Amino acid sequence: MLWQDIVIMAANLIFFVSLVIQIYYGFKKKKGLITLPTSGPTAIGLYAISISFYTLSLYFSFVVSFLNATLWLVLFIQRIVYKKA
Repeated sequence: MLWQDIVIMAANLIFFVSLVIQIYYGFKKKKGLITLPTSGPTAIGLYAISISFYTLSLYFSFVVSFLNATLWLVLFIQRIVYKKA
């Protein structure tokens, strides 16, 4: 196991927690608080980074980055479903 995998995973876990809080807040308030031009490209970019982590055998980083990408996708969908904040 590479130490870089653990460091990248730990940083992504911090992002993961903040995204979960943001998504919960959006569901609670029924508002899409993140703009489409922010959430869409971020989700796509994180999916690409996830694939890169996988090909580099950074499996922990891959999993957490993939989850972060999915949470950004949820924020994208929230904005579409709930319209503007």
